[in-house]
Amino acid sequence: MIDTFLKHALYIMLSVFCMHVSSQEKTSPKNQSIELGKVSWYRDYDTAIALAKKQKKEVLILFQEVPGCSTCRNYGHNVLSHPLMVEAIEDLFIPLAIYNNKGGKDAQILKRYNEPSWNNPVVRIVNTKGENIVKRVARNYSAIALYNAMENVLKSQKKHIPEYMKLLGSELASSQNNNIKEKYYKMYCFWTGEKHLGNAKGVLTTEPGFIGHNEVVKVKYDEQLINKNELNAYAKQVDFYPILNDGSYHIASKDRQYYLQHTDYKYLPLTELQKTKINSALGSKKSPKKYLSPKQIIWLNQINNTNTKKEVLYNKDFASAWDRKNNK
Repeated sequence: MIDTFLKHALYIMLSVFCMHVSSQEKTSPKNQSIELGKVSWYRDYDTAIALAKKQKKEVLILFQEVPGCSTCRNYGHNVLSHPLMVEAIEDLFIPLAIYNNKGGKDAQILKRYNEPSWNNPVVRIVNTKGENIVKRVARNYSAIALYNAMENVLKSQKKHIPEYMKLLGSELASSQNNNIKEKYYKMYCFWTGEKHLGNAKGVLTTEPGFIGHNEVVKVKYDEQLINKNELNAYAKQVDFYPILNDGSYHIASKDRQYYLQHTDYKYLPLTELQKTKINSALGSKKSPKKYLSPKQIIWLNQINNTNTKKEVLYNKDFASAWDRKNNK
């Protein structure tokens, strides 16, 4: 009995100690340098490797100058601060930051990977042996370059890629190319139009409106994923037909994402593509939870389980709405 009690007490003490150590070893987005973005990073290499083994994850190492030049600051602000990028890094990897302008353990890890000091951002994704899984991300400071490396690692390890991450990849890719096109379709009901057209692969946004006396939906789509002929054929299946904008188009703003705005999903910060897919799923009476990140799911559950006053966020700027929700 005493042995059992002592073992239980020791387990609690060790758990508290580990939690304390873990909290000390991670950076805090609330008070860290802009070069680190909004990711909470581990700072000890051995700790990160041990956690990777325990959680069966890979280690995403950021070699970064802190404080750093404008390239380093921009990388933190533009790449490492997108809420869904942060979620993917923290949820699917063990994030580790190594400063390339410091001594001590940082300098040792820099030497281990033969990384230059006082350098622009470099990302490596390594296995539990510290070996590179994909080519290091260097001299390309775009969000899509980091995303592609993360996606390639998950694919190579035969791991599931969550839908919210896939949506992030689609939005990042479309923002980098010149393949975003726009078309208008007339139909009997633009609520139904948004529901069906929003479900098509390659469709990024839908918007209800009018051209003359016709109810229409304006569609923005990535031509690399679906061309106009494919989109026309998809629309024709549900009796939607292309219509030219004669200059009279005007948005029916109160009807946009009709199905979404009548659910608790409206209280979440959402990207444009998330809104498109969630509205379509709700209109088709399907669960859209798969499109949410872990934090968004937590928020949705909190919203469902509370009677306190809620703030509509889905129609606000995504990053600002996320910070607002995150800081409550």
